[in-house]
Amino acid sequence: MANRFILNETSYFGAGSREALATEVAKRGYKKAFIVADKDLIKFGTVKLVTDVLGDFPYEIFSAFKANPTVNNVKDGVLAYKASGADFVIAIGGGSAIDTAKAIAIIINNPEFSDVVSLEGVADTKKKCVDIIALPTTAGTAAEVTINYVITDEESGRKMVCVDPNDIPVLAIVDAELMATMPKGLTAATGMDALTHAIEGYITKGAWHLSNILEINAIKIIADNLRATTFDGTNMEAREQMALGQYVAGMAFSNVGLGCVHSMAHPLGARFDIAHGVANALLLPTVMEFNMPSSIVKYGRIAKAMGVDTTGMSQEEAAKAAVDAVKQLSLDLGIPQTLREIGIPEEALPQLANDAFNDVCTGGNPQPITEEDILALYKKIF
Repeated sequence: MANRFILNETSYFGAGSREALATEVAKRGYKKAFIVADKDLIKFGTVKLVTDVLGDFPYEIFSAFKANPTVNNVKDGVLAYKASGADFVIAIGGGSAIDTAKAIAIIINNPEFSDVVSLEGVADTKKKCVDIIALPTTAGTAAEVTINYVITDEESGRKMVCVDPNDIPVLAIVDAELMATMPKGLTAATGMDALTHAIEGYITKGAWHLSNILEINAIKIIADNLRATTFDGTNMEAREQMALGQYVAGMAFSNVGLGCVHSMAHPLGARFDIAHGVANALLLPTVMEFNMPSSIVKYGRIAKAMGVDTTGMSQEEAAKAAVDAVKQLSLDLGIPQTLREIGIPEEALPQLANDAFNDVCTGGNPQPITEEDILALYKKIF
C-alpha cells in the first residue's frame, strides 16, 4: 500500500516571518493580490501588519464571509476576485478565511464547480487552484498546510468537508506576531482544535509511521504550551510553539484523516454556528472514551505526551489517564462542558446524529460506530 503525503511548496516560521512576503511576491512575478481577511482582523490592525509589508504592491480586500463560511460567501468571493483583476490570493486569518480563499481559488481555475456544493468530498478538479499565500492568525486549524476546507451549505444546513490536493496553499507564512491579538477564549478554542487534530490524526484508521511521529510530537508541543498562551498572551515563545504545534498536526491529519469528534462538531457549526474549536474541545474527551478499545496503546503514549507519569500503570489506567488529561486541560481553559451550555436544544440531537454519521470524517474513526452510537454520545454530553 502506498501512503501519500502532500505538503506546502514553501513555509516560513517565526515571529516577524511575514517580512518574507514581499520577497516571495516579487520572486513569483505576481501583479495584484486578492486578500481574503476577516473583518475583525482589519479592525484590530492585524491585516495592516501584512499589507505594510506589501508596500505599494496593489491589492484588494474581500471580507464578506462568516465565521463558518457559506456557499453564498464563496460565490460572492468568486465574483469579487474576477472583478478585481488579481492574479493570486493572500489569505489572512483562521480557518474561515483560509477555507474561503481555498474555495474561491479552486473555482477560479475549475469553473465547472461554480455551484460550490459539487466540491464536497473528494472533488475531481483538474487544475491547481489560483496560487494562495496563507498567513494564519490562529494556532488551531492548520488550514495553511492542509488539503481540506469546510464550507456550510445554507440550504441543507450542513457543513461540506472538501478534500482536494489542488487546494493547498503554495506558500504558508506562520508568524506568531499575527496571533498576538487573539483573545483568551479564541486562543483556548483554537488550541483545543489543534489538539483534537493531533489526537484524531494519531488514532485515525489511516494513521501510519510518519503521521504517528508528527502527531505525537504535536500533542506534546500543544500540551506544553496551550495553557501559557491562553493565560499569558504576551508569551511569544509559547505562541511560537503553539503555531508550530498546530502546523505539525496539520501536516499529518491532512494526509491521514480524522474521526468522529470532527464528524460531530461539523453539524454543531453548520446548524447552530458554534465555533469549531469549542465544539471539538467539548466533544473530545467523551469520544476518546468511546474509542479507547481500538486505541488503548496509543492512548498510553498520548498520556505521556500530555505530561502524565504512567510508570506502574496498566494499559487501561494509562489510557484513562490520557482522557483525564485532555478533560483537565479543557476545564483549565474554561471550555464549556455540555451541549446545554452552548444552547443546543435536546430535540436537535437526532438530526445532529444523522448529519454526523454521514460526515466524511466518520469513516476514519478507529472504533466502529453507528448513528445510534453517535446519538448516545450527544446525549451523554448534553
